[in-house]
Amino acid sequence: MVLQNGRRTFANLMKYIKMAVSFNFGEVMSVIIASVLLPFLPETPIQLLVESLLYDFGQMTIPFDNVDKEYLQEPKKLDIKDLKHFMLFMGPLSSIFDMLVFASLWFTFGLREAAVFQTVWFSYSIVSNLAGMHIIRTAKTPFVQSKANKMVYFSSILLSIIGILVPYTFLGKAIGLVPVTLNYLSVILGVTFLYCIVAIFAKKIYIKKYGNWI
Repeated sequence: MVLQNGRRTFANLMKYIKMAVSFNFGEVMSVIIASVLLPFLPETPIQLLVESLLYDFGQMTIPFDNVDKEYLQEPKKLDIKDLKHFMLFMGPLSSIFDMLVFASLWFTFGLREAAVFQTVWFSYSIVSNLAGMHIIRTAKTPFVQSKANKMVYFSSILLSIIGILVPYTFLGKAIGLVPVTLNYLSVILGVTFLYCIVAIFAKKIYIKKYGNWI
């Protein structure tokens, strides 16, 4: 029992670390690229801090998450090279979809208003990261082959809703966000769904190439 608990704790720790390195690397790439291409910042520092705080609340449930029984069959160890591979593989992938959001807002919607642009990306970043958390937490197909702990599901849904609603609150106004029309919700949810589908297939490629996931 002690051995199993130790392996479960290590697995959930690795989930957290890999989520952090991949999402943070991807977001840094997106901010740098967008800052060069756009005539305004894609997100202000305070917006980025609030976004990260909300997402971190979701990650706080990871220590309680279920772990696939296959992972518990043998001991694992921390591999820095594996973390680098994971960051350089999954980070740019998430950044590509950030760019897709930017391109949709700029070219499809013809959006030139900084506050609206920042608001949509704020909500998208929270929703997509929380959805991506379920992709990363297991080597299997999430929701179908591997079920997360109920706390993880609950926090993901609740914080995604909060991430969408923040711009309509006093907090959103205080950090420079603005209420947006519902047509932008199609970008937030549509690109998130597309990211999840592509990430699942990318995960299979990664596992085939490197032989492991978590």
